[in-house]
Amino acid sequence: MPQLPYRDRVDAAQQLAAALSAYRGRHPLVLAIPRGAVPMGRVLADALGGDLDVVLVHKLGAPGNPEFAVGAIDERGSVWLAPHAASAGADAAYVERESARRLAQIRERRQRWRGGAPSLDAAGRTAIVVDDGLATGATMAAALRAVRAQGPARLVCAVPVAARDSLARVEPLADEVVCLATPLDFYAVGAFYRHFPPVDDAEVAALLGASPAASASGERAVRVPADGVVLEGDLRVPALPRGLVLFAHGSGSGRHSPRNRSVAEALHAAGIATLLLDLLTVDEDRQRAMRFDIPLLTARLGATLAWARAEPPLRALPLGLFGASTGAAAALATAAAHPEAVAAVVSRGGRPDLAGAEVLAAVRAPTLLIVGGADAEVLALNREALARLRAPAELIVVPGATHLFEEPGALAQVARQAAAWFGRWFAPS
Repeated sequence: MPQLPYRDRVDAAQQLAAALSAYRGRHPLVLAIPRGAVPMGRVLADALGGDLDVVLVHKLGAPGNPEFAVGAIDERGSVWLAPHAASAGADAAYVERESARRLAQIRERRQRWRGGAPSLDAAGRTAIVVDDGLATGATMAAALRAVRAQGPARLVCAVPVAARDSLARVEPLADEVVCLATPLDFYAVGAFYRHFPPVDDAEVAALLGASPAASASGERAVRVPADGVVLEGDLRVPALPRGLVLFAHGSGSGRHSPRNRSVAEALHAAGIATLLLDLLTVDEDRQRAMRFDIPLLTARLGATLAWARAEPPLRALPLGLFGASTGAAAALATAAAHPEAVAAVVSRGGRPDLAGAEVLAAVRAPTLLIVGGADAEVLALNREALARLRAPAELIVVPGATHLFEEPGALAQVARQAAAWFGRWFAPS
């Protein structure tokens, strides 16, 4: 059993991916229950080499008591009714009206999150339905019934944590259930995560847009040799790229980070290529000290820069660096070491101070520091770093945002500012 609580949804999803490793290379269809499970679905789909979509179901509430479920409907219009539906007052006319109302809401979500693109078909495929936890299990049960109706070759229910009685109720609905933890005392799913922020519509749309099945620009996995190891990355290049941004992730994060993928999606919309990269191997990342080894991270980022400069589709593109947390220090140190190669740097909630005063003074690339207004300690460190930078530099404070920019709209503001900054400095003079 894993040690609870999980750090966040990405941590839980990475552990789920390990438990589901038998499906790697079998091109599974990962179906996330929105909104909370979509960041997890992104991690699973990437780790297993599958496709990502959402499974859209909505409960049918009882007359006069909408919180009491008497059934559910999926986006294909299939309705499931509980045995107690009639005794709760849900006659045929009511079910028809409630179903039509909920189906309209489902279709509006599909339009908002996927631009109206049809759902991916589970027929004949391994379908993995994922949620961030099971409390009552009602939504998962409805989702499994909806996917089963499509005729998958194998149906898997995957959750990092569940109430024991709820897990028992959904087990008969799947061919396999993978659950990492079933604690005795279960009050709420969020109690088993240290960070459990709400997931907004913009993040859902960005993560679904990052799916290989949904992406016209074609994200592809790359492997970058660096100092005796191989770094895993995800490269996405639009048709007419204006530049390339390398992502240096922060401590405890990596290329599957939903926050950085959300920023990357905004860059794609602005016509900018991105490379999301793990600067540490899986074994190295388990050693907390290595996450703060700025010289090592800088060397790895420098090797990635050299790799990009040798790739024919990338070598002529203006190059930018996006760093988060400790990755910001590595980005600035790399910019200082390669002043002719780096056109711009953006730091999100970064620790530029860890690069050192001499390195900051040597940076020539225009640098944007973005910090949450409620992240007081990091904000103070960024103000000190800003004073040491001699390159064109700005500090943007996102009001009310904390270190991870979990507040509604905060991450979207980071993405907009980053896209504008790179676009400004990538433009020909």
